[in-house]
Amino acid sequence: MAKGTTVQSGIADVKGLRRFQRTLREAGDDLSDFKEANTRAAKIVEPVARSKAPARSGRLAASVRSSGTKQAGVIRAGSARVPYAGVIHFGTERAKNPFWVKRRITGRPFAAAAAKETEPTWARVYQDAVDKAIKRIQGA
Repeated sequence: MAKGTTVQSGIADVKGLRRFQRTLREAGDDLSDFKEANTRAAKIVEPVARSKAPARSGRLAASVRSSGTKQAGVIRAGSARVPYAGVIHFGTERAKNPFWVKRRITGRPFAAAAAKETEPTWARVYQDAVDKAIKRIQGA
């Protein structure tokens, strides 16, 4: 990958990502292949994140889902019935809401841990997508 700024896409840091995407768009690529790669990478992380989610009732683990866009693979947790997912994952050390400031909760970043644990697998997915895009642009 090209040198440049580090982009933090929720869980993983990719150096030179914005510059690479801009270069592909300038070359006429619509980045549609990356939506598939991002979805596949997120699907790799999803079951591990589900298994690492703290379980009292099991609703938090059941709310873990994944998706992909042209820009990033996304792991989401929580819903209207599971509004505490963000608090469990990130904690309340930096909370501004007075309700959470009183209740100091240490974060348990289960999704980030799952992404780190599965990184060798999903990194290959991204490498394949980057190689494919470079070959397509060079051949065009």
